[in-house]
Amino acid sequence: MNDLPVLVYDGDCGFCTRSVRLAERLPVRMRILPWQEADLAALRTTSDRARHEVLWVDRSGRVFGGAAAVGELLKNSRAPWSALGWLMAAPVLRLPAEWAYRWVAANRYRLPGATPACQLPPEERPGHSDRS
Repeated sequence: MNDLPVLVYDGDCGFCTRSVRLAERLPVRMRILPWQEADLAALRTTSDRARHEVLWVDRSGRVFGGAAAVGELLKNSRAPWSALGWLMAAPVLRLPAEWAYRWVAANRYRLPGATPACQLPPEERPGHSDRS
């Protein structure tokens, strides 16, 4: 489907944007798009999902969200990052990784790089629309 996998994130969130800047340093080829500028229908996802979690869309069009998206990003990198991605996907670590992701997502406005937009409910954030 795609030449490169796609990482979709919340471009209105300072913490998310800062996290993506770190992901850009990983040894992985990918496209990175804020969901507010992405053709979400072409990526087989929706604005509701993109507002809720980071997304990884692999070359075949499969969409992963949350901790699974982070794991896929890491698995597509070179060692040692790929090993961490495979560990995150292991059954014994999958649930704790998801819990950690959800905690970070719920508290992102308190974390370094956050902006006031991170504190707003999704429907009140700058750039909000029902683009999908």
